[in-house]
Amino acid sequence: MSTVLIYAMLIVMALVVLVPIVWIVGASFNPQSSLLSATAFPENPTISHYIKLIKETKFLAWYGNTLKIASINMVLSVILTSTTAYVFSRFRFPGKKFGLLSILILQMFPSFMGMMAMYNILWQLNLLNTHFGLILTYAAGQIPYNTWLVKGYLSNIPRSLDEAARLDGASNLRIFWQIILPLIKPILIFVALSQFIAPWMDFIFPRMILSSPEKKTLAIGLYDMINANTNNNFTTFAAGAVLVAVPITFLYVCLQRYLIHGVTAGANKA
Repeated sequence: MSTVLIYAMLIVMALVVLVPIVWIVGASFNPQSSLLSATAFPENPTISHYIKLIKETKFLAWYGNTLKIASINMVLSVILTSTTAYVFSRFRFPGKKFGLLSILILQMFPSFMGMMAMYNILWQLNLLNTHFGLILTYAAGQIPYNTWLVKGYLSNIPRSLDEAARLDGASNLRIFWQIILPLIKPILIFVALSQFIAPWMDFIFPRMILSSPEKKTLAIGLYDMINANTNNNFTTFAAGAVLVAVPITFLYVCLQRYLIHGVTAGANKA
């Protein structure tokens, strides 16, 4: 009986997830443009909304901006997270326990609480309305959670590997680069993917930081497109949503094995 309930729950959850996806994909091929006419399975499917999105809007520019922000944020986040976690996991220094406790406490506060402070800092650094300011905020904001996650993964790697390499004359940098990094690849892939996805989904903070039309991200551009036309471009918006999901879905499918291993192993020990 319990097995039946588990499968029933899984089926319901799958339907809850899949129905909106099927509907938004179907709406993107609907020949009409209004919300009321959109259906999951259009009778006369068309790709005109995709063509309109690319030719009549600045979708490609928004896509390029978001891809640039996401890629740089991903690389910078992996560097900051891996080095910080390595230091906390392998070295002893004054304030280590306080630092770990601070990281743990910082995870409890939502990022919205610091938005005005971040806005003021970026204003003082002349980084408002810049992609670089947005990237720095994303990369710095992920440090507490991801550091704790990667540190938990590192704690499962025997210190004897470091000690053996150190006896052979390897420096800390060489140990980190040639021994530690290959061993923590699954958790780093998880961090990289999560940080790549964040800018694609975020709307509120880019909306507050970016003001120039040429610097818009996908979330801002698509919202302004549908908001300026009183929802008459809903099916075109649906086409944009489908194109936004393509790279994320592709990465999830290709890296699924690493993601599952990285999350489960990183949660074992802190």
